[in-house]
Amino acid sequence: MTATDAADAGLAHSWYALSVLQQRIETHIERTLESRHGLSAREYSLLDVLSHQHNGEGGHLRMHQVADAVVLSQSAATRLVSRLEDRGLLSRYLCPTDRRGIYTDVTTAGLALLADARPTHDTALREALDRAAGDPRLQPLVKAVEALDGSAAP
Repeated sequence: MTATDAADAGLAHSWYALSVLQQRIETHIERTLESRHGLSAREYSLLDVLSHQHNGEGGHLRMHQVADAVVLSQSAATRLVSRLEDRGLLSRYLCPTDRRGIYTDVTTAGLALLADARPTHDTALREALDRAAGDPRLQPLVKAVEALDGSAAP
């Protein structure tokens, strides 16, 4: 085995560990949000992203920006928006300056559900990280996540 092969194998193991951590966190958050609030993790993320919009210049996201923010294809993000709109949690309207653009806003009901679900989400995240920190393979990744200041968030 060459040094490059060993480095690549180490990189693959690191990527696997990161994937395991992400999946454990997402699974725990998903189950908790679904059971307590009837929300999937993606629905929560979409409501959260859209709740940070504002009416100023550049304050509203276009659908491709929403898709990027919640890590979905544009068509999947559109379907997710439609489901939440059908539940009365989101509303859509035409961009006042570009009639081709459609904006999405969180409704009052959506904001209330988000506010109710946020502590559940945050507690589930903390629980998942605490569990993962007990695994020596995942502990360095948990520490790295905890050290991030959130500035890389979409």
